[in-house]
Amino acid sequence: MRKLNRDSLPHMIGCFGRAITRQWSTLWNRLTAYWWGVQLGSRCSFIGHVRFRRHPKSRIAIGASCKFNSSMGSNSVGVNRPCIVTTIKEGAEIEIGLGCGFSGTTIACAKRVILGENVRCGANTFIMDTDWHTDDPRTGPDTPVIIGKNVWLGVNVTVLKGVTIGENTLVGAGSLVASSLPPGVIAIGMPARVVKKIEAGSLETLQTPD
Repeated sequence: MRKLNRDSLPHMIGCFGRAITRQWSTLWNRLTAYWWGVQLGSRCSFIGHVRFRRHPKSRIAIGASCKFNSSMGSNSVGVNRPCIVTTIKEGAEIEIGLGCGFSGTTIACAKRVILGENVRCGANTFIMDTDWHTDDPRTGPDTPVIIGKNVWLGVNVTVLKGVTIGENTLVGAGSLVASSLPPGVIAIGMPARVVKKIEAGSLETLQTPD
């Protein structure tokens, strides 16, 4: 237990307030998920309010032990919007594996978006499988996005339709992922390009929550 003094008091009060906010937010978001027909796993926790929107005859399934940061104060990096998880067409499907983490993350799905276990999405990340304005002849068909387990998307990363990201890959802050990336690499840039292969030994500590 940290000793209570003038130095530690602001931090401890902040932790207490965060715990209370998490409890209230988790209750509210579970009710919201139920209202929208979202399949929400056990032990998921929330700070702030996620915007769930499920189109009729579509599916959103979220695994156990996922964490959602949706308020400006929920992440020290800075979250500029709530998490948004939405299907926009009939037959669309979002599947999120257990132990994933999201901070101000938007997931927009017209066909299929799959996230494996323990995917980390940094502040203000954006994942979509559609060009949105499908009435415009310049758009192409909706194409699934698949993100493997233990992938880490840095702050402000955007993942476009048709992309597969292999497991254990890290995408650097501010990158635009417009084409598929192999497993076990570091990729950065606009568009993202592989700059380094991650050594297998450095991945041994990655674990998925029970």
